[in-house]
Amino acid sequence: MNETLKRTISGAVYIALLLASILFSTESFIILFGIFLIITIYEFSNIVNLNKVFSILFGILLYGIIILISHYNKQTSAYLNNTFKSNLDLETNIQQLDLVLLAITLVVSIKCIIFLFYDSVQKVSTSSKYLYLLGYIALPFLFIVKISFGTNDYNPKIIIGLFVLIWTNDTFAYLVGKSMGKHKLFERVSPKKTIEGFLGGMVFAAFAGFLISKLYIQPSPAFSGKSILIWTIIALIVSIFGTIGDLIESKFKRIAGIKDSGSIMPGHGGILDRLDSVIFVAPIIFLFYQILYYVS
Repeated sequence: MNETLKRTISGAVYIALLLASILFSTESFIILFGIFLIITIYEFSNIVNLNKVFSILFGILLYGIIILISHYNKQTSAYLNNTFKSNLDLETNIQQLDLVLLAITLVVSIKCIIFLFYDSVQKVSTSSKYLYLLGYIALPFLFIVKISFGTNDYNPKIIIGLFVLIWTNDTFAYLVGKSMGKHKLFERVSPKKTIEGFLGGMVFAAFAGFLISKLYIQPSPAFSGKSILIWTIIALIVSIFGTIGDLIESKFKRIAGIKDSGSIMPGHGGILDRLDSVIFVAPIIFLFYQILYYVS
């Protein structure tokens, strides 16, 4: 089987699995991304030489506990009130927890960006490895789940729209870069990326955001009349921060001296190779949502 065919088949299986889990139910979506998290932690632990068992157990516990607290809070609140006759403001506590987790993730994201531009880094300290495991790998998966709930209930269109923007940006960045690219974007980390490809991906992602707002996802009452602007901004966030996320993973792999994070997807590499953009983008999109809610 030639490389192109393998790449096509594994890519199609990945997309079908992703769309099926997102559209089937909230639980299937959460379970799939929990599995993706386990694989991603395994791959990242291989790249930076962390203890795999401890890292995976940590990731599973963090993901499971936060998901249970956040997305089953109505049942939990009712149970606590009936059992202990208390009047806990669980919703407020959850919002405060989200902000704390977001702050941690954004701090680690800034550290990742500094790490990307810091030329002299040839190895990563053990404390930094675990910090990256928390804020660069584990917590972003929680925000992927959280942004899929939009303003209220689970809305699969939101997360599908996000992936469509990422795929559009990646595809056209590659196509435009291959056909027109002359100026390297970040040659010492990713020699194939070009400025022309980056701008091309951004333009087409913005156009895809416009189409999503017009044809696919209707604005919620809170954001009525602002759907085009919101999805265009999300597209720009995806283009900029998705590219940065891709470069950061490339930096980790370059230090480790490897090409792919894994081999689970023939022709594509590992799950981290497929999700490097979305895990870096998700916390930024969640922050954007919080700003929108506050303003509205």
